[in-house]
Amino acid sequence: MADDAIAMFEEHAASYEAERRRLVPPFDEFYGTAVAALELAGRPMGRVLDLGAGTGLLARAVARAHPQAELVLLDGSPAMLEQARGVLGERASYVTGDLAEAPPPGPWDAVVSAMAIHHLEDAAKRELFTRVHDELSPGGVFVNAEHVGAPTPLFERAYTDWHERRARELGASEHEWAEAVARMSADRLATVEDQLAWLRWAGFPDADCLFKDHHLAVLVARRRISQVRPGSATNLR
Repeated sequence: MADDAIAMFEEHAASYEAERRRLVPPFDEFYGTAVAALELAGRPMGRVLDLGAGTGLLARAVARAHPQAELVLLDGSPAMLEQARGVLGERASYVTGDLAEAPPPGPWDAVVSAMAIHHLEDAAKRELFTRVHDELSPGGVFVNAEHVGAPTPLFERAYTDWHERRARELGASEHEWAEAVARMSADRLATVEDQLAWLRWAGFPDADCLFKDHHLAVLVARRRISQVRPGSATNLR
């Protein structure tokens, strides 16, 4: 993640979560879909890595749904991670690191991320998807709850107008919206279609968009289960 983006989040760490419900209009469905998608692994969650974890908003929702899971939160902003530690405490481990670098080694039952990967350039997104795939255990799930690009300029204008209108309806002030726009200037958005293609290119046979509302989407992919039955050479997914 670029240093200027990290600096912006360092500055807004204390107020970040209060703003989320105003700046992410479909908040409950957006984060709820991300957590529910972990069920696609078809097994209890063991180790879960949260990339760009910020204040631990998504990690806390995962912890509530999967109390047995071992959580590791990675973020480029120490101030954000301190906010997360203040709530999760010893329930999780914390790593200061860059999304553009190799993630902590797996195997992971799930890798999750919310509103973070869009700070990377497209080539770095593709590299990250491959690294995530390789660090997941067979059948592991990657969930990316993301700020996505619009497919055409027409929809870009419509999405942006909708976002501002809904944020203001939810109580965002002039100053808060202006700061959000400044932070979003660091975003490098990619469309749902492109990201699904990159996930499949990275090796995920199963990848789909489970939720989309204008600029907000939840993309999910599962690593293949390589399982050979005795006496059979058939790989089962």
